Amino acid sequence: MTKPVNEREIVLEVLLEITEKGQFSHIILRDVLWKYQYLEKRERAFITRVTEGTLEHMIEIDYILDRFSKVKVKKMKPVIRAILRSAVYQLKYMDSVPDSAVCNEAVKLAARKGFSGLKGYVNGVLRSVARGIDSVQYPKEKMEELSVRYSCPEWVLDLWSGSYDIEVIEMMLRDFQKEKPVTIRCCLNRTTPDELKKRLEAEGVKAEIHPYLPYAFQISGYDHLNDLETFQDGLFVVQDISSMLVAEIAAPSAGAQVLDVCAAPGGKALHVAEKLFLAEAVCGDAACAGNKSGGGAAAGCGIEDQMPPGHVEARDLTELKVDLIRENIERTGLPNITAVCRDASVPDETAAESADIVIADLPCSGLGVIGKKPDLRYKASPDGIDSLVRLQRQILSCAQDYVKPGGTLVYSTCTVNPAENMDNVHWLMEQYPEFILDDIRGKLCPELRDNVMENGCIQLLPGVHKSDGFFIARLVRKIESEGSRNI
Repeated sequence: MTKPVNEREIVLEVLLEITEKGQFSHIILRDVLWKYQYLEKRERAFITRVTEGTLEHMIEIDYILDRFSKVKVKKMKPVIRAILRSAVYQLKYMDSVPDSAVCNEAVKLAARKGFSGLKGYVNGVLRSVARGIDSVQYPKEKMEELSVRYSCPEWVLDLWSGSYDIEVIEMMLRDFQKEKPVTIRCCLNRTTPDELKKRLEAEGVKAEIHPYLPYAFQISGYDHLNDLETFQDGLFVVQDISSMLVAEIAAPSAGAQVLDVCAAPGGKALHVAEKLFLAEAVCGDAACAGNKSGGGAAAGCGIEDQMPPGHVEARDLTELKVDLIRENIERTGLPNITAVCRDASVPDETAAESADIVIADLPCSGLGVIGKKPDLRYKASPDGIDSLVRLQRQILSCAQDYVKPGGTLVYSTCTVNPAENMDNVHWLMEQYPEFILDDIRGKLCPELRDNVMENGCIQLLPGVHKSDGFFIARLVRKIESEGSRNI
């Protein structure tokens, strides 16, 4: 009896959506896994691994296929190309699947998709690959060899070679291909790290504290994340450690007014809102303790009498993205954050000098997270990066205007590219000399302090640091400046 759903056929459809139609892998795969959530865990794991693995190794796979097929990969029919790519991934990287099964299933799939006339071709190519894959010779030139072995476009390697030596580049490439546990942030407004760890372990989840932050965990061993009671109760959010460091570096004080101009899905904005909530709870407790001791509000901080409560406004471009923020706000239960639909690249005169902290985590090339989103390496291009830099500078020129004198601008990206990172920081300070870098060493764990650049910036590198590739800069607007409207 034929199974109603074939995992390899699902993989094929996902790959075609990504490689032929330009869809993003993490979105398509998430939707497909939701659609087929009734499948067994091992079947869903197979779909995920083969899809992500094929994309992760696609340059290498194409290189191998071109050595065994008379028809070069670029000339193949899209369906046949996708079938062969996923099959070669299984042959090279999945020892648990017999070579004969890989070849036979690929032939059957080609026939099911209307290519019965190419069954012999598919079978012949894959049988040849299975016999000769271990004898494939890789390019001798180092950059070309790294490009093939780690499936990274050569132009990306050339870009990195201007800043990093070959050993660091290979460390990054190797790290992109490692399987890693999911990183989560404990919602401290609802529980403690110790209590969260106990509850996760009671649900059968392995949880280890991340070395950079005491409220961050790396988790594994679960089936559906959404089925965990700890997740349903809003006790944690999925967030990389590098993203958490944005809130650490922003370091909001009680009463701060915060604007996040590109917030979706809301992780950083919610983290800052949580820090505000906790800071104000401490201030309230201190004021209350002062009153009880007879010292009055002056014995505490008396925040209720001095300033309005802190608030985070989380903005993004579309209602769809804003709805994602709202969903996360509802799940985590924070009362001091709202989501607003607004284009960050268009100036907002009503927000001029209104924020103590502006967070600008901007659209970027994503070269720091290609381990999680493997298709980004194929979507990025030098021309595309030039366009992104222009967009980043346009948004920064708007965002800087919202910072109060004495306030803070936190700029971040999830890429490893000086043009999008340090070059933009230098540009901002040249265009708006009232902004200066502010020392962030005291806001980082000891393991990261030696990596701070120019006092106020840090570039995290996958493989070098225990995080994604990520850049963060903290700038402060001087109180006495020609650019300030209040002077």
